[in-house]
Amino acid sequence: MVHFRYTLVLLSVCLLSFSWIDDLPNPKLETGVSKALATYRKSVLSQLNYKLSLDIPADKASSIPAKATLSFQLKTNRYPLQLDFKEKSENIKTAVVNGKAVPIVHSNEHIVIEPKYLKSGKNIVDLEFIAGNGALNRNADYLYALFVPDRARTVFPCFDQPDLKATYDLTLSVPKDWIALANARLKDSLLTQERRTYIFNTSDTLSTYLFSFVAGKFKTAYGKIGRMTSEFLYRETDSVKIRQSVPEIFEIHSESLDYFEKWTGIPYPFQKFGFSAIPDFQFGGMEHPGTIHYKASTFFLDGAATKDQLNSRTHLIAHETAHMWFGDLVTMNWFTDVWMKEVFANFMADKSTEGSEGTDVFDLKFLIDHFPAAYGIDRTTGANPIRQPLDNLKDAGTLYGNIIYHKAPIMMRQLERLMGKEKFQMGVKDYLNKFANGNASWPDLITILDKYASADLQKWNKVWVDEPGRPVINYNIQQENGKIKKFSVVQSPEYGAKRYWPQLFELKFVYANYSKEVTVDLNAAQVEVKSVEGFDTPLYVLFNSTGQGYGVWPIDQNMLNRIYDMELPLNRASAYISLYENMLNGRTIKPKELLEVFRDGLTREKEELNLRLISNYLNAIYWEFITAEDRIELSSSIEKSLWNALEQQPLINNKRLLFKTYQDVFLSKGAKDELYAIWDQQKQAPGGLKLNEDDYTSLAFNLALRDDQNSEILKKQLSRITNADRIKRFEFIIPAVSSNPADRDRFFKGLELKSNREKESNVGTALFYLHHPLRQATSEKYLKKSLDMLQEIQTTGDIFFPQNWLQSIFGYYQSPFAGKVVRDFLQQNPQYNPKLKAKILQAADNLFRAESLLKK
Repeated sequence: MVHFRYTLVLLSVCLLSFSWIDDLPNPKLETGVSKALATYRKSVLSQLNYKLSLDIPADKASSIPAKATLSFQLKTNRYPLQLDFKEKSENIKTAVVNGKAVPIVHSNEHIVIEPKYLKSGKNIVDLEFIAGNGALNRNADYLYALFVPDRARTVFPCFDQPDLKATYDLTLSVPKDWIALANARLKDSLLTQERRTYIFNTSDTLSTYLFSFVAGKFKTAYGKIGRMTSEFLYRETDSVKIRQSVPEIFEIHSESLDYFEKWTGIPYPFQKFGFSAIPDFQFGGMEHPGTIHYKASTFFLDGAATKDQLNSRTHLIAHETAHMWFGDLVTMNWFTDVWMKEVFANFMADKSTEGSEGTDVFDLKFLIDHFPAAYGIDRTTGANPIRQPLDNLKDAGTLYGNIIYHKAPIMMRQLERLMGKEKFQMGVKDYLNKFANGNASWPDLITILDKYASADLQKWNKVWVDEPGRPVINYNIQQENGKIKKFSVVQSPEYGAKRYWPQLFELKFVYANYSKEVTVDLNAAQVEVKSVEGFDTPLYVLFNSTGQGYGVWPIDQNMLNRIYDMELPLNRASAYISLYENMLNGRTIKPKELLEVFRDGLTREKEELNLRLISNYLNAIYWEFITAEDRIELSSSIEKSLWNALEQQPLINNKRLLFKTYQDVFLSKGAKDELYAIWDQQKQAPGGLKLNEDDYTSLAFNLALRDDQNSEILKKQLSRITNADRIKRFEFIIPAVSSNPADRDRFFKGLELKSNREKESNVGTALFYLHHPLRQATSEKYLKKSLDMLQEIQTTGDIFFPQNWLQSIFGYYQSPFAGKVVRDFLQQNPQYNPKLKAKILQAADNLFRAESLLKK
């Protein structure tokens, strides 16, 4: 009887389940991958496997014959099944479903299989086709697959959504002198006279955007990472960089892996660990399990590398390694929550270095790495929340940006501080174990964390995650008889509806011979800080002294003349950032005044990370927020200050930072002659600096911008470069830097062709030079067309390209003409894609602020 009743209950549950599936509407046929289509397919599909074979020719212009066998369980065949394939219909040669040849129906980027060819249970679809090139990044002698966020469908037919995880059996046939790396271990390789075939084992369970491979003429290094022997593919030819970088790269990976295994309590969850360094890679890295892709220029460093470059490499490796758990093991359901994997990767990468570097270094790095970048978006009228809605995966690329990568880690650190580190870790472990090898959403995670927190995380979550912007902070102090009688802190939103950001931050009260620091729980629009009542009246108050609070913090005027007397680098960094943000908001300090403050720090600031920060701020103010006339008037004195600081700073990395800044801002003939001699004769730079090929290349471009006879400079520098990939990069950028306007016109015209935009990082660099302030008089004419091209850039490019395109173009403009181009474009396109409109407003924010500040 018990068994019979159990059977009835089970049958009832199954009938209810299938009834719910049948109630789902037939998803309409539309371009991209809609949320409705994804929801339906997730409800009916399971146990997916792709057997994929690609026959890759040596000639990158030749087509790639391919075969795919898709097997899956189907709960119901009530509706047609849509396979995603964003390619021409003629690329599909044959289609066989469950052993029967079927008509090829290809519409709106989908192969449509009619219900009569399908069955409940296991189905097998065999396809022969020509692979698309959209995400294969084919070069003359190598290629790499990059499918994030929805670009697997540009290469092979698939169910291209993150919550339909699958296993992959990959076979690659390539030229015999190529090598290949994929997610899974190599099972076998077959060599014929002209071809080599790589046959890989069945992969781990992956989302389509995490499936990948790389093949081509690479060198290979092997090393230990944890318990595994790992393979590293690269194309670098500089023997010094190779010798000094490769052991470090393996060691950093191994240390990162060890940290995350211990912190999560979960051993490395995939069958292998491999990676490659790609010339001119679009991103810093991409976390494909077993075949992580990295940008080669970030990886290969020599003895001249700065602390910032070394930190960036360490952080990048830790970031991609963290993804193995956060994003790869547990993946978001939908790209609405793509930020989840990125926030954990960035936040956990930071945490992984805290133990080895110490709290002080960790706090300083965290502040400088994340806050300026987050503020750069959140201060704009185009600011987006951390979590954004998404109706169709074709727009998923627009979700990426500095809010995901930089505000989200700040939010997560506040959340960890609110919960306590131990409870936060317990909650995250619970989440990883519950959803391992599956998918989850932010509500899933916040619900789990809420069990471990005493605060109301759902309420906290609303302003931090679901809404954009930052607070502007002010304070009131009442004094009596040299004592603080009352001290209150007030916050209000920079834009939009009234709200407040609950957060913890520190105040430092500075006196002649000592200081006092207190923690403030800013849990309302206004709070009274009772703990400071009765304190002596300080010389000044430093807000956000530990750099963990988020907002536009007030500046005490009495601090300005004492800023370089602050003992702690973290305190100074927090003050620098607050000064810059207040300047942009038109309060407390003007651009020329702040320029003088930062110029004073060129010799006085000894901490490398802080010196980089103020050098970057000085550069930005110099080109964006003072007039051209002021720039000419100040240029000689700023050049002199930088040169003197370069000679006086004791640390070689500080000297390198200052020399780079000097190159960026110089205008005088004397400076040009001095730099030309250093470049032409390849002699030692001031301060005993030894320059490498990258330094001379950068110097050549900066000289060429200021020299009408620059063709000889560029030709000579080209002849000095020996690495084939770097030669191609330099040749691509040359016309954008040319002193001949006709060359620049042809270069920009050429960008209308997608084929000329394939190396997106090179395009961004070239556009920076094309629109450099010294060239803007002849480059303003490109602005309108650049905006007209944006939608195509978003459609055809990778995830960061729209943002990089806009920032490279509008980053240094301050003219009313440029501002009018942007405003007219937005006014003339009222129905414009709102996410792209936000990107435009983000990129043009400094332009709008410069217009306002220069009027005052």
